[in-house]
Amino acid sequence: MIEGIWTGLTTAFSISNILMVVGGCLIGTFIGMLPGLGPMSIIAIMIPVAVSIGDPSSALILLAGVYYGAIFGGSTSSILINAPGVASTVATSFDGYPMARQGKAGKALTVAAVSSFSGGTIGAILLLVFAPALASVALLFHSTEYFALMVVGLSAIAAFAGSGQVAKAVMMTVAGLMLATVGEAALFQSPRFTGGVMDLQSGFSFITLAMAMFALPEAIFLVLDPKRSETGDGSSEIKDLRITRDEARRIAPVIGRQSVQGFMIGVMPGAGATIASFLGYAVERNIASEKERAEFGKGSVKGLAAPETANNAACTGSFVPLLTLGIPGSGTTAILLGALIALNVTPGPRLMVDEPNVFWSVIISMYLGNLILLILNLPLIPYIAKVLTIPRNFLIPFILFFTLMGAYIGQNNATELLLLVGLGVVATILRLADFPLPPLLIGFILGRMLEDNFARSMQLYDGPSFIWERPMTLGLLILAAALLLLPRYRTLRKGAGNDRSA
Repeated sequence: MIEGIWTGLTTAFSISNILMVVGGCLIGTFIGMLPGLGPMSIIAIMIPVAVSIGDPSSALILLAGVYYGAIFGGSTSSILINAPGVASTVATSFDGYPMARQGKAGKALTVAAVSSFSGGTIGAILLLVFAPALASVALLFHSTEYFALMVVGLSAIAAFAGSGQVAKAVMMTVAGLMLATVGEAALFQSPRFTGGVMDLQSGFSFITLAMAMFALPEAIFLVLDPKRSETGDGSSEIKDLRITRDEARRIAPVIGRQSVQGFMIGVMPGAGATIASFLGYAVERNIASEKERAEFGKGSVKGLAAPETANNAACTGSFVPLLTLGIPGSGTTAILLGALIALNVTPGPRLMVDEPNVFWSVIISMYLGNLILLILNLPLIPYIAKVLTIPRNFLIPFILFFTLMGAYIGQNNATELLLLVGLGVVATILRLADFPLPPLLIGFILGRMLEDNFARSMQLYDGPSFIWERPMTLGLLILAAALLLLPRYRTLRKGAGNDRSA
């Protein structure tokens, strides 16, 4: 292992590979800021460039830099204009955008940058030390455990149900699950609920749905409320960039917990950074004190740090099954797997033996990449945050342009624009009726995976016996029940305490 690390250090810190890291981080950060593109699109486009490089180590370092650079930069549009740059930064907008509305855009971007750097760096350390051992852990997860993990993810709706909103949150989750059933199922190759529309055979696009739930209603609200585009103090000056000592003390435990949790979720093939970010946000809200819990969704630094840390740690963790098992942990790592094969590199248990320079140099480059991302982004925060000082007459077309472009590029057909407008109008009405929209997205993201793994488990075990025959599955389902019942228990306990004091 020590010899492998030394090989990785000498390979990753060569002049050419340092330039690859810098180039990948720059490209990824810029693409991540643009709604709709995301790392999958740009990595697919850059595979011919990577293959032309010739050296597998340099090519993979470049593509990996694009990957975590996009995750790092995706928070910018989520915070500034409520238009998530990539799917894994949707949860970032829950508290990042309210902070920007309060005149704390600079601080929000700083918290996001520091959290992303910390999550990515801790994830890289865990990857370096535990990658071989964690590969065997990933193999323990079968379809039954993935089904239970999706149920745990659905239990996150409790984190988005405010006072008296539990029923509304459940309704939104069910709506999301229903939207996820549109199109072809993985086990049954026949279209359903498409209404005869060919463009819906692959289902709704997540990017289109995310834009319709957040970005488009925001543009409509800017039109309806002229004062909405103004910052909290009405000033156009970007200030308050630094994280105070008290804020640092509050987010430090969050970063520590979500780095480990996000990394472990990333290790599981199929989970990915998006699920890690939602679960990270839900866990931190559920374990927060009553006073801090009330701040979530209104500009909480803990609510911003949690998903940003978790998604970057999960991004790093997804390289464990990719490199050690040859199993892609997400859609993006599936494209990276194709790039490895195109470069005549066979990922799997023998990769660290047969190609130690490739295996260890990619891991070492992640340390360097996260440091470069922090150095590149922190000085630019005051200038990036000035997006909010754009006059409302220009800001509304700016949001609409990137929203429409993101939806169109995602599927490359005009039907997405019609769906975007229709769903956006519905989302605006739901927001006016005080319905929480995040549960709908959670239901949509997890719905397809939940259905596929449940159907597969029922086939393998010829019924629901897998629930009690697989201890890990049963444990995860008990955890999901606990997460759902915890808010109710707290409410009852608080009510009992008030009765005694009266």
